[in-house]
Amino acid sequence: MTDTLDSTAPRPAGRPPLVTRPLLLRFVSILGASTSFYLLLSVVPGYAASDGGGGGRAGLATGTLMLATVVGEFATPALVHRYGYRVVLAVGLGLLGAPAPALAFSRSLWCIVAVCSLRGLGFAFTVVAGGALTASLIPSERRGEGLALVGIVGGVPSLVALPLGVWLAAHAGPGVVFGTAAVAALAALPAVPGLPERLRMSGRPVGMVEGLRRPELLRPAVVFAVTAVAAGVVVTFLPLAVPRTARGCVAVALFVQPAAATLARWLAGRYADRRGPATLLLPGLLLSAVGTLLMALTGGPVAVIVAVALFGTGFGITQNATLTLMYARVPAAGYGTVSALWNCAYDAGMGAGAAAFGWVAAGTGYPWAFTATAAVMVCALAPALTDRRTALRATADDGPFQP
Repeated sequence: MTDTLDSTAPRPAGRPPLVTRPLLLRFVSILGASTSFYLLLSVVPGYAASDGGGGGRAGLATGTLMLATVVGEFATPALVHRYGYRVVLAVGLGLLGAPAPALAFSRSLWCIVAVCSLRGLGFAFTVVAGGALTASLIPSERRGEGLALVGIVGGVPSLVALPLGVWLAAHAGPGVVFGTAAVAALAALPAVPGLPERLRMSGRPVGMVEGLRRPELLRPAVVFAVTAVAAGVVVTFLPLAVPRTARGCVAVALFVQPAAATLARWLAGRYADRRGPATLLLPGLLLSAVGTLLMALTGGPVAVIVAVALFGTGFGITQNATLTLMYARVPAAGYGTVSALWNCAYDAGMGAGAAAFGWVAAGTGYPWAFTATAAVMVCALAPALTDRRTALRATADDGPFQP
């Protein structure tokens, strides 16, 4: 007999509780998946580049990871419909953890690509299935705040694991990092049986094809994808772009960026519940672009730290604003599609950014490649401004924002 959570059941009057037992169990799987993912995110590109091939191999490692993730994200809603949340989440955690130790035995490109592909699929299963489940466990009246809290839970591993992975690889060897990443994902498996197997959702389901045709979902997804391009560049190439004389700032930068993003995501969520998230897209995008532009000053440690702080703040704002907007624009039955679209935007942006940046930097150098990335991000002003105008018109017609 499967456990089913009814998201259509009436809630008691008053401000509903935000943290429940199912949400706490969901936090366990978020922590395990995110820790495993971020421990290796900056380590594997450097590991790949160290065997020759430089930025091309590094970009291929991250690009493969993100490509596999995007493929898995498109497939996950159908897999959840057929097998339920528990099975998909458990398989995802297994694919994230089990292949990681294989990297310790081979630096060959085929091994790195294979492991990155399997881990990408696993990460896709955890974020899409888990994202739809999480959104349904959060009261709609507190969606912005709830998604911000989830962002903090998922942000803590990036805050700790990104710099920790780089530090551990340098001081204890990459094999220790690979083993730790495996344990982090597999240790979260016992929490999965306590989660709902399926959900009864209100409203009409929204398929992936329909979601891709709806401009009110595509606009925020495109804005987020463009900011994610720079996120992929930062985690992949910042350790390589900074001169050896300033390498001490890399671990600090990889801590500051997710810290700024996590704080900004929380503040943006609280703001979105009160004023609406539509007005946050533009400032989030602009801050991200300015921070990326400043990363061209790779020779100055202070400039690098300021750059990643600005980028992280803009990225955190954009993360919360886009996801809150997209969930608000579909019924509960469409949460799975929104989760897939948003995460596809995230991972496609990261993968494309990492893959393209490596080849551009090989011809121009890192400073010009960062400048070009910032210029690409400015192109997203068009959908951001269009979405802002459309949302403000809808607010004027319908009254104050209601989550």
